[in-house]
Amino acid sequence: MCGVAGIISFKNEPVQQATIGNMLSRIYHRGPDESGMYLNNGVGIGNVRLSIIDLAGGQQPISDESGNYWIVFNGEIFNYIELSRN
Repeated sequence: MCGVAGIISFKNEPVQQATIGNMLSRIYHRGPDESGMYLNNGVGIGNVRLSIIDLAGGQQPISDESGNYWIVFNGEIFNYIELSRN
């Protein structure tokens, strides 16, 4: 099982990388294979990952093509093979 962490500053104060890093270190046991974070304009999100499927291609956080929208995700997409063909 993976883990996610995040902070939103409603005063638009910068989120410190060390703060998200400390949060992720507390849940490291949930996803020891990989970790990642995204920080921007008062928002910080991060994840720790337990690699089960798509060991090389499942890095997070992920964004849309414009880079305007970012997510961390913990779940499973059961029809991923069918979707990857499209």
